[in-house]
Amino acid sequence: MIIMIAAVAQNNALGKDNELVWHLPNDFKRFKALTTGHHIVMGRKTFESFPKPLPNRTHIVISRQKDYQPEGCIVVHTIEEALAICPKDEDTFIIGGGEIYKLAIPFADKLEITKVHHEFDADAYFPVINPEEWELRDSDLQSKDEKHLYEYTYQTYYKK
Repeated sequence: MIIMIAAVAQNNALGKDNELVWHLPNDFKRFKALTTGHHIVMGRKTFESFPKPLPNRTHIVISRQKDYQPEGCIVVHTIEEALAICPKDEDTFIIGGGEIYKLAIPFADKLEITKVHHEFDADAYFPVINPEEWELRDSDLQSKDEKHLYEYTYQTYYKK
């Protein structure tokens, strides 16, 4: 299954200047739990936003740069190439950024969204989730607390 996973603000904001604009530790834990042991597909800028490759995951980086080859990663030039490399009988996660999400949404079977209940100034956005194409099957509201400045909801969508 091809799964897009993202934390998305009310205005579809993803981040600014190649960084997240909020900090939700429980969402990081959920991301790790869901993606560990799987292939993760991302754009070059998203990969470069990490201090190092994420442990226990196969990194597939999409880049237009022909000579781009970070250590420990598979580099491809299109979303189609990225998905062709991934095992068909396992979950594959698309982890961003905004341009990759736009390219990947036609291929996705499932969306794992953390909806952050706030609007943010951003320069990267998640595509609009069309209710004609996607069915929300699970929703779990999380309250703000001392470690989470914003309420957020885990949402799971499946392609209709």
